[in-house]
Amino acid sequence: QVQLVESGGGLVQPGGSLRLSCAASGSIDSINVMKWYRQAPGKQRDLVAAITSGGYTDYLDSVKGRFTISRDNAKNTVYLQMNSLKPEDTAVYYCFAGIRRNGEKIYNGYWGQGTQVTVSS
Repeated sequence: QVQLVESGGGLVQPGGSLRLSCAASGSIDSINVMKWYRQAPGKQRDLVAAITSGGYTDYLDSVKGRFTISRDNAKNTVYLQMNSLKPEDTAVYYCFAGIRRNGEKIYNGYWGQGTQVTVSS
């Protein structure tokens, strides 16, 4: 059994900051890519940021320079530091991880439950 548990969402004023965390637990042998997605009401789920096990990162154009993805491999945890938040960043944020469980040969994708981020004055 593998679980991804997110935390850190909430209500923040425009221009403010939040830090999201997502911790993976369970029978984990290895994690390759870790990602953050977001989904606003009535819209598709978009990839916001991704980080490989080697630390390579990629970002949605609209968050470049404002958001930073990082990971702690020892803790199986990925973070998303969000600065200069805008109302259009309001969404449910989901983490995703490619995980190889103990005793298995392939990686499968796992999702967190989502955490609400609301940017409003």
